[in-house]
Amino acid sequence: TSVALVGEGAVLKNEGGFTVMELVPSSSLKVKILITAPGMKGLQQYSKTSAPPEDLNPLIKGGPARYPQKLTTEILQGEQEGPFQVDIMNPPFESPWKNQFRLSGLDFFKDPNKGVICSTDGDVWLVEGFTKNTGKLSWQRIASGMFQPLGIKVINEEIFITCRDQIVRLHDFNGDRETDFYESFNNDHMVTDHFHEFAMGLQADKAGNLYYAKSARHAREALVPQHGTLIKVSADGLRTEIIATGFRAANGVCLNPDGSFIVTDQEGHWNPMNRINWVKKGGFYGNMFGYNPPADSTEKGMELPLVWVDRERDQSPSELLWVNSKKWGALNGKLLNFSYGYGKVFVVPYETVGDQVQGGIYELPIPRFSTGVMRGRFNPGDEQLYLCGLSAWGSTQPQLGGLYRIRKVDQPMVIPVGIKATTKGIELSFTDELDARSVADTAHYTVKTWDLLRSRKYGSKHYNEQTLSVTKAELGKDKKSIKLTIPQIKPTWGMEIQYRVKDDDGKELEGLIQNTIHQLGASSN
Repeated sequence: TSVALVGEGAVLKNEGGFTVMELVPSSSLKVKILITAPGMKGLQQYSKTSAPPEDLNPLIKGGPARYPQKLTTEILQGEQEGPFQVDIMNPPFESPWKNQFRLSGLDFFKDPNKGVICSTDGDVWLVEGFTKNTGKLSWQRIASGMFQPLGIKVINEEIFITCRDQIVRLHDFNGDRETDFYESFNNDHMVTDHFHEFAMGLQADKAGNLYYAKSARHAREALVPQHGTLIKVSADGLRTEIIATGFRAANGVCLNPDGSFIVTDQEGHWNPMNRINWVKKGGFYGNMFGYNPPADSTEKGMELPLVWVDRERDQSPSELLWVNSKKWGALNGKLLNFSYGYGKVFVVPYETVGDQVQGGIYELPIPRFSTGVMRGRFNPGDEQLYLCGLSAWGSTQPQLGGLYRIRKVDQPMVIPVGIKATTKGIELSFTDELDARSVADTAHYTVKTWDLLRSRKYGSKHYNEQTLSVTKAELGKDKKSIKLTIPQIKPTWGMEIQYRVKDDDGKELEGLIQNTIHQLGASSN
């Protein structure tokens, strides 16, 4: 190319076949660069008559809003019976930009009345009205054009978004709340053209480090080191670290209070069923199509999941979340799992035997949502649970996207929150007191077990299905726990515990826990 300069303070040099512009360090200058095809005559003469360089500073201070409209939606207040009520907070489906609103992430600001929500179609919305109870929400489109956002996090009032190609930080230069600059905060993970390699979820620790999961290719061997991994990004965005490997389609990350992680995974090749994984640093989680898998393809060559989630309960688990709300009573501090596949919310009772975490899932007594559930956050203002969801790939739910609030009301829950597998049977603990006579009737329990076959094939059917006899059932001294004596109990890939008991007011309750047992512990006194 031929190059010429207009302005003062810089010179052009030829270095190794390249034209290089050299500047005086730490000086302020304005120059304009003219570039033409090689050999074009008259460029230098033209540069002498070209207009002087323009001041570009106004272009980096934010311009007029592209999406000035604020849209309003109604909150449909739930009045369901039971301990939970669900409010429907649908987005403005009739927006002037014809957005699809497949909502994939949400978080709140220090002002809990305000939040941000992203969609897989590339938009970010500033939403207001969560806690002021006006019955309406205000929606302002503040960003667009990003590559399949599937996670969002507010850190010190700044917005970070997980996209398929990078983590983006949004900047508003002129105070109109719309994004003026999309900063590539970190783009270390490599991207191929395969449809399946989603980048999912976004969490942050107290130091500001970010965490997300990068999916592997579908039924194909990995091409890049980030395929099928849990990834940490330093607080300054300059470094990444692969924490664990061997995931297939890890839909989100949960950061535990002790600094460890929980990552779900989906049934598929090398995954006989859905998994909830309590992640160890450096662990491999089973997908032999992942990058640089171990030589041992048996179960001994991988970390075992907390639970193999049966497809009848959920065909596609998404993200987990710790309850952080005194209003949720006995569930405060407990673990929830969201269902993308069926639009459900589960409680996850678990235990640790040795260094192995194991447990199960119990579906909250609320109606299924009209979308799959992707992400959730507890609002620090009203202490209730807000969920967003979508239906885009492999979901049974009909609606493209949705926003919801689950409110805990003052009614007993009687929900199982603890599970222990012992050499004598199963011990369950509940949120509320139970009726001793109904608990003691062994006919009120059905316990089934099955095995799975892990292979390079997609999924697994049940093998060795059995029904185990419950020979004794006892109510604990706290009146909130049940000890089931099961002489045939042993480690199993899958177990289903159905029960029919009464609470201490005589109300009949039916429930089902689906769990996994890796090791049997000692029975409690």
